[in-house]
Amino acid sequence: MSKILELLEKDCTLTPAQLAAQAGLDEAQVKAEIARLERDGVILGYQAVVDWDRTRREAVTALIEVKVTPQSINGFDRIAQRIYQYEEVESMYLMSGSYDLTVIISGRTLREVARFVAERLAPIEGVTGTATHFILKKYKEKRLVFRPQEQQEKEYIFV
Repeated sequence: MSKILELLEKDCTLTPAQLAAQAGLDEAQVKAEIARLERDGVILGYQAVVDWDRTRREAVTALIEVKVTPQSINGFDRIAQRIYQYEEVESMYLMSGSYDLTVIISGRTLREVARFVAERLAPIEGVTGTATHFILKKYKEKRLVFRPQEQQEKEYIFV
């Protein structure tokens, strides 16, 4: 099972036949195991990692540190559920250290991200503070390195 998961995590486009060959299993076993892992909620989905800087889409990604006062019964879970319901939230983690939650969001502009923090996140009961950090450049994500774009050669014409 863990070999199949490791292979899928690296490349979710591998076919069951390719997974079987690399894991040393039968293809039918791989198909059955993947179906079970999906049914049990171990595999939550499949995604491509996209270098949006190589496209025409303009977007801003921000990492937001959130300090909260945990709820007495559910600890941080109730506040976390309120936050991760928003479409802008891409990822969210409970943290140790000087803040409690990390929220990663994307928006079209800095203003859109700022509006999310000011109008949706900060007013939530139990949120006591936020600090927003804008991601300026991605170097590596999900073990994949973002390659710099090649510089266009400049053509000079002398007269």
